Amino acid sequence: MNWIKALSQDELPANTRKVVKLEDKAILLLNHNQKIYAVENSCPHMKLPMRKGKITDDGAIVCPFHRSAFDLETGELKEWTPFPPGVGKLMGMISQQKPLAVFPTRVDEGNIWVGMES
Repeated sequence: MNWIKALSQDELPANTRKVVKLEDKAILLLNHNQKIYAVENSCPHMKLPMRKGKITDDGAIVCPFHRSAFDLETGELKEWTPFPPGVGKLMGMISQQKPLAVFPTRVDEGNIWVGMES
C-alpha cells in the first residue's frame, strides 16, 4: 500500500467533498458524518463523474446520472441503473455490474492520506 498525501484536513471541512488527482486517478474525497471517504470519481456503469452523487441515510453514494448506488465503505453495489424508468433497467442489463473503487483513508498531522495499491 502506497499512502499519498491528498490534501490538508482544513481543505475538506465537515459535509463537503472535493476531487483530487492521485496517480492519474480522479479520487472523490468526502467528509461525511465525521468520516473521510475516498472513492473513484467515475461510476463503473458509464464512467460518468460521481462528484455530485447523493449520499443516502444508509451510507451509499448514488450516481447522479443513472442512480446506481454503491456502499461508501466497501464500494459494493446496492442498486444498478434504475434510471431513467424502463430504459435504465435495460441499460443495466446490457452492462456488467461492477463495484465502485474505494480507497482507505487516514488523517495524520492535519493531512488526509489515501492508500493506493502499488
